[in-house]
Amino acid sequence: MDRALVIGAGPAGLMAAEALSQAGHPVLLAEARPSVARKLLMAGKSGLNLTKADPPETFLTAYAEAAPHLRPMLEAFGSDAVQDWARGLGQPVFTGSSGRVFPEAMKASPLLRAWMSRLGAHGVHLRTRWRWTGWQGEAVCFDTPDGRVRLTPPVTVLALGGASWPRLGSDGRWAPLLTEEGVEMAPFRPANMGLTVIWSAPMARWFGAPVKGTAQRAGGGWQRGEFVLSRRGLEGGAIYALSRPLREGAALEIDLLPDVTPAQVVARLSRNRGKMSLSNHLRKTLGLTGARLALVQEFARPLPQEPQALAEVLKALPVRHRGPRPLEEAISTAGGVRWAALDEGLMLRARPGTFCAGEMLDWEAPTGGYLLTGCLATGRWAGQAAARRL
Repeated sequence: MDRALVIGAGPAGLMAAEALSQAGHPVLLAEARPSVARKLLMAGKSGLNLTKADPPETFLTAYAEAAPHLRPMLEAFGSDAVQDWARGLGQPVFTGSSGRVFPEAMKASPLLRAWMSRLGAHGVHLRTRWRWTGWQGEAVCFDTPDGRVRLTPPVTVLALGGASWPRLGSDGRWAPLLTEEGVEMAPFRPANMGLTVIWSAPMARWFGAPVKGTAQRAGGGWQRGEFVLSRRGLEGGAIYALSRPLREGAALEIDLLPDVTPAQVVARLSRNRGKMSLSNHLRKTLGLTGARLALVQEFARPLPQEPQALAEVLKALPVRHRGPRPLEEAISTAGGVRWAALDEGLMLRARPGTFCAGEMLDWEAPTGGYLLTGCLATGRWAGQAAARRL
């Protein structure tokens, strides 16, 4: 029997397979790696952030210029629907103080096990170590452990991921295959990525230290939150959220005292410090200690002695960095299949019957649940469109 074919067993591919199987179609799910959803499992190690409990319009703004394209998909399967979907897999969820939504189990593995069990019961047949190698005429070709395989399914959904974390399967090797078919592509760029910083030797003691209680600015964007000092530079959500302006060359400034006004900082620094060192004065008057104080000494040496000038530094500490970490280290990527190459059902105009979903599309979203929700929503949308074509 001819089957619907889904290539890529990450969140978007699994959701496309689910939509097709719910419509009554047998599905062959092909995955290049030995197991499914490796990136999802890795992301869930520190707590699987499923979605964000934002109002729909607020949620959409996270997708910037891609929001008009994604709107119908996210209206059909947005934050509330993601939460209901997880509960339907036996995974209760909770909403944290920041609005981020997590399964109570926190990890991805219980949800993934339940999902794969349900897909199998609904007629989804998984084949691992099947690497897609493109088309020969109408045939979809794979390299498999049993040799070369050629299939001619009536519909195919491509959910091939981006170009980050290649060891987990998102290597972008599929892009030239689509380009050969005349599909217009936007170049891959790192998103949700860290920054490279060449540290002085004394900073080594702070590697791995979280920096809390700060706000970051870049290119007009402002983000309050935590980041981490690593051997390679700066990592963490507060940096990832500013990926776009930083990637485009914007300067990064850190407000080390976001809850204290500039005038209050000046007033505290103007107190008589006697024989105290300036570092001790900063500790005593402003509570600057640990990694925050180390950052001041790293990026503002020699420190201004005059209170007004020093306050300006502390409220807008300039960070010397060497740009984004490499593409393969990014959590996700911008770029991919351009929207103009797709119809309203995410079908490739250059190859009717072939649909695209997930991170391989030309959109990006910050971490915090937006990325995963976008992948689930586009996977479901493409799967339903493929089912209608069948």
